[in-house]
Amino acid sequence: MASAGSNPPQDDVSLVVALLDTNPFFWASAASSGQASSLTFPQFLEHVLAFFNSILLLHQMNQLVVIGTGTNSCEFIYDSSAMNSEYKKSKDSKASQEILTPSTILVQQLEDFIRRDQALSTNNNAAKNIHSLLSGSLSMALCYIQRILRGGPSHPQPRILCLQGSPDGPQQYVAVMNAIFSAQRSMVPIDSCIVGSQHSAFLQQASHITGGIYLKPQQPEGLFQFLAMVFATDLHTRRFLQLPRPTGVDFRASCFCHKKTIDMGYVCSVCLSIFCEHSKKCSTCESTFNQKPPSGQKRKD
Repeated sequence: MASAGSNPPQDDVSLVVALLDTNPFFWASAASSGQASSLTFPQFLEHVLAFFNSILLLHQMNQLVVIGTGTNSCEFIYDSSAMNSEYKKSKDSKASQEILTPSTILVQQLEDFIRRDQALSTNNNAAKNIHSLLSGSLSMALCYIQRILRGGPSHPQPRILCLQGSPDGPQQYVAVMNAIFSAQRSMVPIDSCIVGSQHSAFLQQASHITGGIYLKPQQPEGLFQFLAMVFATDLHTRRFLQLPRPTGVDFRASCFCHKKTIDMGYVCSVCLSIFCEHSKKCSTCESTFNQKPPSGQKRKD
């Protein structure tokens, strides 16, 4: 993949690809919890829309792309570089006469995406797909950034912002880590803002590896202030600011057999697959293990 440094970037111009978590299971539980510190989805969207507008107002050349992250699909919701005329043509003649602001377009597109994502759910898999497809939205963001990087002699400085609420999906561990290392190679930082009650080990590692910022606001009701003070600054300006850094990073991995997050386990010496239980044969590369480890002891070497 081409790195962000292959073409000279513009110091103060940013390309922000925001991944918006629309997981209905998480937002329904947040609304029903009744806690004062929990945000409902409309409240969360109100803070986020104000932040998106501030990104576009900071520089006339700033570009914003929003990707919706659902439980069954991921879609491009909004691209500030696209002409509004294309969106107006899809509406009837009465609606096309209205002045559509970026926030109006984004909300309408987001509502359409949520309906389509929920329509993909069936009674058989509704109980299984409770995690947001973070790996899919990260891959889409990286593909879009690569197209921008290879599109001309100069380009804005790209970065990914994950607005995540739902917990990690252990079954996505391999795909998420592949996306993280691709972003590291492309020199694209991944910023993370967690609005849920649990920390995200995936995004902690993503921000740590790619040089991004990880933040879990202690007061979600002031989300816009956190977003504007921490994530609105471009990469050049960040060098002169004292930005928050995480006190620790959860480097635990997920096993390949049961997709569980583990502290200790067995690692295949050939393909480096991780397992929570010992077996005579690797299920990934089918290598045979001749030596059995001591009983009652798990190791990760």
